[in-house]
Amino acid sequence: MQTVCYGERCITYDVEYVQRRTMAISVHPDMKVVVKAPLETSIEAINKKVLKRVRWISKQQDFFAQYHPKEASRQYIGGESHLYLGRRYRLRVISEGKGVKINGGNLIVSIRDSDTTKVRNMLERWYRQKATEHFNQSFQRCWKMFEELRLIPPKIVVKKLEKRWGSLAKSGTLTLNINLIKAPKACIDYVMTHELCHLLFHDHSKAFYDLLQRKMPDWERRKMKLEKMV
Repeated sequence: MQTVCYGERCITYDVEYVQRRTMAISVHPDMKVVVKAPLETSIEAINKKVLKRVRWISKQQDFFAQYHPKEASRQYIGGESHLYLGRRYRLRVISEGKGVKINGGNLIVSIRDSDTTKVRNMLERWYRQKATEHFNQSFQRCWKMFEELRLIPPKIVVKKLEKRWGSLAKSGTLTLNINLIKAPKACIDYVMTHELCHLLFHDHSKAFYDLLQRKMPDWERRKMKLEKMV
């Protein structure tokens, strides 16, 4: 995924390297921008092309944006729907005991004082705990595909990210968005594998996508599911 900015407008786009002579830019109904580029096209050339089409891309995204319903702000009261590992659960707040658990289709927060701020804080701590647990499990699953390359395992960090599901720093720290815990395990593994591929290729070059394709042949299906799910 690449980003270019023109004034205050920033365009984030994906690149697909294909057998063709010229570049083509498309804007999908979910406002995702995709550039289909000839093999061996440099990122610099693609960025230049995208910058030339910024106005057109912005116009298309603004058109599709009007059809996207805004997610209601969370009130942290009983009856709300909350995502966890790809499933929606109904929030229940009870005054007996203390803690968070899942029972059937319910996400139950037990707290004596049902103040919404305290409910939110307890739920966020629970999400962070579960994110740390499941992201580490995902790493163990996905790292097996990279062991033969004799790479240094990255340090996993969980935090809120504004626009990314994950990011790999040159220092070797792999940061994952806490909100990824709301997605199915298959999608978590996709993000994990994507970031681990950056240990070898720091950009989104053809070589990067070739590696991703070898390690996870169905990555595009998982990526699409992630975009629709959360």
